[in-house]
Amino acid sequence: MEKGITLLDSTLRDGAQGSGIAFSVEDKLMAVRVLDHLGIDYIEAGNPGSNPKDEEFFKRAGALPLAHSTLTAFGSTRRKGVRPQEDGNLRALLGAGTACCTLFGKAWKFHVDWVLETTPEENFAMIEESCRYIKDHGREVIFDAEHFFDGYKDDPAFALGALKAAARGGADILCLCDTKGGAFPEEAAKIVEEVSARFHLPIGVHFHEDCGMAVANSVTAARHGAGHIQGTLLGFGERCGNANLSAVIGDLQCKLGLPCIPQEKIGRLAHSARELAAIANWDLPKGLPYVGEDAFSHKAGMHADGVLKTPLSFEHIDPYLVGNTRRFPASEISGRAVVLEKIRKAFPQLKLDAASARGVLTDLKELEKEGYQFEGADASFELLVRKRLLPFSPFFELLHYHIYTDYGQNRTGASATVKVRVGQGIQLMAAEGNGPVNALDRALRKALEVFYPVLAQVKLTDYKVRVLDSKSATAAGVRVLLTSSAGTGESFTTVGVSGDVVAASWKALEDSIEYLLLKAGEMPPGDKTP
Repeated sequence: MEKGITLLDSTLRDGAQGSGIAFSVEDKLMAVRVLDHLGIDYIEAGNPGSNPKDEEFFKRAGALPLAHSTLTAFGSTRRKGVRPQEDGNLRALLGAGTACCTLFGKAWKFHVDWVLETTPEENFAMIEESCRYIKDHGREVIFDAEHFFDGYKDDPAFALGALKAAARGGADILCLCDTKGGAFPEEAAKIVEEVSARFHLPIGVHFHEDCGMAVANSVTAARHGAGHIQGTLLGFGERCGNANLSAVIGDLQCKLGLPCIPQEKIGRLAHSARELAAIANWDLPKGLPYVGEDAFSHKAGMHADGVLKTPLSFEHIDPYLVGNTRRFPASEISGRAVVLEKIRKAFPQLKLDAASARGVLTDLKELEKEGYQFEGADASFELLVRKRLLPFSPFFELLHYHIYTDYGQNRTGASATVKVRVGQGIQLMAAEGNGPVNALDRALRKALEVFYPVLAQVKLTDYKVRVLDSKSATAAGVRVLLTSSAGTGESFTTVGVSGDVVAASWKALEDSIEYLLLKAGEMPPGDKTP
């Protein structure tokens, strides 16, 4: 497949301006490796003139062995009244040592009048001279025409004048920026077509998500002459974010046949998105197109049944094409086909008849009436199936637990005692924690580790509480989701429901321990051969 659209990922520059996003130097180096491995053309990695962290990054990034990507430093054109060679920002750009530099300059007369407070002639000179200065030092230049779409709608001649100045200065790519994020697809199509007809240089676009149009605008621009698209792989960035490149890649390459990354890399799309989200310590939205966990999730019985018969019935592409997977969340509206598929996945050797599947579905619906939800708790779902179809003796029996809370001026916390029976043995254990559930979890695990040492490897990593009926105020039932991590690195989630948050937590804790012991190959005392 020939190269069609070049991509510039600005996760480490524009993306880092997103609320709650912060990258260390090590984070940025790891992110560059992920984006390079995916086959992104340009990685806009920061502004070396803005902070010491970016300066350190560029010093270290030069040693990275990149297979595909070109590192790009970002900065503004020279200041008004200053020669390029005397401008500290331009010198910092060259000092970054990247083969490419992105220069931004004003393309809206309003900004020149009220922000720069200079003349149009000086603004165009700033653009032309800055581009020529960077080009004369052997660098590729991408010119970002800031506020281009607003500027073009306000004064087309002025906006085009900014592009002409960049072209005279030797810019290699002219990028039209929708800096405020207010453009719509029909505007993107018209303006990109008109600009493309006037210049022989590649035209790029940089859209923001303030109107929810960034991906639509990027795809539209590519269909109307743009050969270069900027954005961030996960869509985060300034204000509402940037064009989500994972969606742009999926739309252009998988749906329209316009290549963006090497075809052999397209299967890494979902994995790369998750790697980058982990580096950013950012929760990847489950509903993110192409790469989200729920992008190919089928909950309704009719949908799931159709997909199981033929995926084309409810899927716009094969999820495996982009490295994602098909999911069938178990829920009260799931049909028998979904339950069968989930049971087969968990127990591939099990012979299952229709009556057994109906029984599991009945159990599922009854529990969900009580407030249980198994969509995000596959471990509890697997235990539900196992207990109905492959009955086993319990691993332990709770005799009782007591919880004591201690709140005062200089002390907060809780302690718990747990008494359990395992076979013929009884164990009483106490533990302290930073809250009642944490104390209960620690006491239970300590008591059971005497019989099942493998539990020492288990850690509770996440705890969520959902009020089921807010109208009942403090009498409302709650749903608790617990995520635990085993020593192997595997994580699993269990669920418990009750009118008491501690009781709901206990049910989820009990499931988590039983699930781990089953997965570890432990035998319940009643199932052991004498």
